[in-house]
Amino acid sequence: MDEEYDVIVLGTGLKECILSGLLSVDGFKVLHMDRNGYYGGESTSLNLVQLWKRFRGSDKPPAYLGPSKDYNVDMIPKFMMANGSLMRTLVRTNVTKYLSFKTVDGSYVFNKGKIHKVPATDMEALKSSLMGLLEKRRARNFFIYVQNYDESDPKTHQGLNLSRVTTRQLISKYGLSDNTTEFIGHALALHRDDQYLNEPALDTVKRMKLYAASLSRFQEGSPYLYPLYGLAELPQAFARLSAAYGGTYMLNKPECKVEFDTRGKAYGVTSQGITARCKKVVCDPSYLPNKVRKVGKVARAIAIMSHPIPNTNQSHSAQIILPQKQLGRRKSDMYLFCCSYSHKVAPKGRFIAFVLTEAETDRPEMELKPGIDLLGAVDELFFDTYDRYKPINTPSSDHCFISTSYDATTHFESTLMDVLSMYTMITGKTLDLSMDPSAAGIAIE
Repeated sequence: MDEEYDVIVLGTGLKECILSGLLSVDGFKVLHMDRNGYYGGESTSLNLVQLWKRFRGSDKPPAYLGPSKDYNVDMIPKFMMANGSLMRTLVRTNVTKYLSFKTVDGSYVFNKGKIHKVPATDMEALKSSLMGLLEKRRARNFFIYVQNYDESDPKTHQGLNLSRVTTRQLISKYGLSDNTTEFIGHALALHRDDQYLNEPALDTVKRMKLYAASLSRFQEGSPYLYPLYGLAELPQAFARLSAAYGGTYMLNKPECKVEFDTRGKAYGVTSQGITARCKKVVCDPSYLPNKVRKVGKVARAIAIMSHPIPNTNQSHSAQIILPQKQLGRRKSDMYLFCCSYSHKVAPKGRFIAFVLTEAETDRPEMELKPGIDLLGAVDELFFDTYDRYKPINTPSSDHCFISTSYDATTHFESTLMDVLSMYTMITGKTLDLSMDPSAAGIAIE
């Protein structure tokens, strides 16, 4: 604490740990502190006793659920794309050596009251129950265009400048129905609302290509991976990376008060009466509440079950996206996340399911009902909400770099966008993630 650092990082959530690792690799002298005695912050994983204590106010869960230590219930449940930004970051930093993964069994979309597998290629489009015969042909032509599209090869553009053509214009060229457009935009391109339709189509095409490339990487039922023993392994893996490059970690540090000079620039962090000096501070919103504003709220339900989600082909792990228009007048999508003993997050025969959405009312039980109804019988059910914050400060002026809160999505792409943006602001560099992640040896069970 009596040294000076390039960066002090406050909070051991996944975003903060990724940045701590990346900055340490880049040669920054990093001190990483947390007021808690555990890693993960808001994105921690809880065993059964901790889950009961947090949501039921008791430390005695029912014995029929099995040993507490066999549970790793993620508070911010998210899958990772096999070729996505997080996996590329893991490969680039060689953090994969600390982790083992298992593919996720299924990726689904809710449409007209039923659960359907998400088609990602031209051949899958022909087999999909989401579309009639004529629509399948139109969708197949669109998928072929996307699969063949190469930003650097004008011959594949068919005369379209996707930096100017909107997604709505591109889709209308292929005559796709609103129903098809919806699952393409929300379940394949993973947009959270319909704003993308009026934006340049290039982003949507890139997102679709990422989904297809991730799906084909391991030739399994979905494009997603998930670490064995849950997401708490990720912050700890990046903490190991930071420590290997000289980073210093201190847990159980009370207060962690950021100190500012007379010009409003952060110069250190004080804990237990001692101030560690630094040039920059990185933290989650809870450490600088006067420099963030509330931008929303996430409603979530956590279910412990004894079976897979019905109508998902007995998938022991799955994502189901419920697009907003399938839920009446909602403004945002709903997400179902399911994992189980196959990923070592619960005892044998137990399944953990989450239902999440951007809260639009103060009644999470009613708001989440469409997703909960898809789960079938549940053994235990918990409801919760948490506020989302984003920074309102100017990092170039106060030297404080604050992450945004985690959204309701059940994948990591938006999370990494925030991390990469913060990395660029801190270092002035863009992190090179252009490598082929499939070239790395990744432990897949």
